[in-house]
Amino acid sequence: MKKFLASVALALVALTTAAPVWAQVASAPASTSAPAAAPAAAPAPAPAATPAAAPAAPNPAAFINSGDNAWMLTSTALVLMMTIPGLALFYGGMVRKKNVLATLMQSFAITCLVTVLWMIIGYSLAFTPGNGFIGGLSRFFLGGMGLDAANPLAPTIPESTYMTFQMTFAIITPALIVGSFADRMKFSALLWFMGIWLLAVYAPIAHMVWGPGGFLGGDGVLDYAGGTVVHINAGVAGLVAALVMGKRVGYGKEAMPPHNLV
Repeated sequence: MKKFLASVALALVALTTAAPVWAQVASAPASTSAPAAAPAAAPAPAPAATPAAAPAAPNPAAFINSGDNAWMLTSTALVLMMTIPGLALFYGGMVRKKNVLATLMQSFAITCLVTVLWMIIGYSLAFTPGNGFIGGLSRFFLGGMGLDAANPLAPTIPESTYMTFQMTFAIITPALIVGSFADRMKFSALLWFMGIWLLAVYAPIAHMVWGPGGFLGGDGVLDYAGGTVVHINAGVAGLVAALVMGKRVGYGKEAMPPHNLV
């Protein structure tokens, strides 16, 4: 009897210790039988990349003709020689001996003054787009003028050559006025007059006739050699200056013999 009770107790102990194992085994299939999770949604296709805008084509380089450039440089030197020494010697021979050196110096001083003013603002006012009467300031202090840049008015030569060529006309035009008041104007007054006249009169007239968008050029005015911009312009200014200043002191009373000082 004792052996039977011991056997029953041993069996109960075995059953109680084995129950958790069965529970784990029984629950395993449940976990394996659970439905698989739904597959992740496929990523949406990326939108087609917008093609990048094509870069703007660079402006074609100006076609510089070496022959045109060489001739324009030669012409520039010739026009400059018309002022110094040409006009200087011509007007020097028209004045009294005591005023020869002063007259020569006036032509040289005008050359220096106009050269500086032309490079600072004169060229920009005369030969850049603006309105019908005056140009703009896009070439102020010659800003933006590259080595291979060309002005549309002269597309086969560098703009620097074109600027220098036009500068020689800007030099000779006020120098022509000197003959009308030779012997009668102080040197300092001469420089002030020529500087103001260049910017207030010559540059606008040059733009109206030769410049882009000038109203005279747009109306069909043709001026190939400066008949309007140079000669009429300087002639009217010289006439007005002579009328305002009057005759030379001693004219008709003192002898003014010719000389060969220069």
